[in-house]
Amino acid sequence: MLAVANFHYIRKQFKSKYPSIFGLTPDQFRKQLEELSKYGIFVSQQEIIEGIPEEKKAILITFDDGLKEQFEVARPILQEMKIPFVCFVNTSNFTEGKVSLVHQIHLLRSRIAPAQLQKKIKEQAAIGLSEEEKNKALTHYNYDEDEVAKLKYLLNFKINSSKLEKIITPLFKEYFSEKETASEIYMSQSQLLELWSEDSLGSHGHRHDPLAMLSTEKVKYDLEKSQEFFVNTFGGKAQSFSFPYGSFEACKGLSQILLSCGFKLAFSMERAVNKNSSANALLLARYDCNDLPGGKNNVFERKNLFKGPNFSKWHVYENRTSNK
Repeated sequence: MLAVANFHYIRKQFKSKYPSIFGLTPDQFRKQLEELSKYGIFVSQQEIIEGIPEEKKAILITFDDGLKEQFEVARPILQEMKIPFVCFVNTSNFTEGKVSLVHQIHLLRSRIAPAQLQKKIKEQAAIGLSEEEKNKALTHYNYDEDEVAKLKYLLNFKINSSKLEKIITPLFKEYFSEKETASEIYMSQSQLLELWSEDSLGSHGHRHDPLAMLSTEKVKYDLEKSQEFFVNTFGGKAQSFSFPYGSFEACKGLSQILLSCGFKLAFSMERAVNKNSSANALLLARYDCNDLPGGKNNVFERKNLFKGPNFSKWHVYENRTSNK
């Protein structure tokens, strides 16, 4: 069995005018790793590629977005504790010096009140959420306040990426320098090279787009551009992939395209344990770190992580769908 924990922000403090992100301090991160170590053995991406027996209780640590703090703050703790991990990066951040739209939104939300930001967006896009979509928003962003969750769902799933970019990017550039911000928040080339040499690097796509909601041509272009960066920079293709946003709508029906682009593993945000990781290698379930023992909303309470868990099912549903 395989349980995967996903992290984003690991920093000493999270002060901002308007809180827009939630992460862990170094001490909280260390304590959660210590808690997780009570339930199973930490494994690497290569061990998963080789196959995890169902009777084994394996745990993988992952990070999305290629943030500098993951290298500078989290990695030393993991190295000290001898825990393998994988960092997933968006390659456009490095080839084009771009700040991903998702991070533009995070940074704007730290400067602008949610109601004010929503007003600015509605001035450009007269669009809202259905009741079903509001419920999906509250489920997917279960650690946010209701209005913030709905705003994030509207931004990430309701407005198509090209239209959203036309709204957000000019606003972002009123408050931030894109080039300076990209250099400040994302890993450096030398840091990426170190992670690659340690087999601790994977792809999060070229851009941070919900791929399964795009055309097949755009999906293939994004994945090929990402692998092009890996080959040109490191001399080989990334073996593992993390789906941006991670919802079923953003992941479904892409297994064959991922295979054709050279990926052997892919990670969603289905909150579940993988009973047989070889059976769903290209749609592996993964928990947000807050869902797990040591997290702020431990869904396991006092139960054992691997005792009677929910097992991954999205790969079964995915076989009934195909990318449009």
